Amino acid sequence: MCNKNLKYIVAGLFFLSSFISAAQCAMCRAALESEEGGNKAEAINNGIVYLMAFPYIMVAIVFYVVYRMKFKKKPKIESV
Repeated sequence: MCNKNLKYIVAGLFFLSSFISAAQCAMCRAALESEEGGNKAEAINNGIVYLMAFPYIMVAIVFYVVYRMKFKKKPKIESV
């Protein structure tokens, strides 16, 4: 019982710590902060969102195909 609760606590702390950590390496951060206009930083952020979207789209397609296969309409057998 104690191990189960400990696992949940450790998992919760792990996920909460990810919000605190920095998301960029030092070189990327320095390159993006040195520019005044911020165009490069905006382009990097748009690229990250673009790359992040495809795995979600692929998973959605797989779930849709599985859903269609599971609930496929069966042909009605007409009685004579």
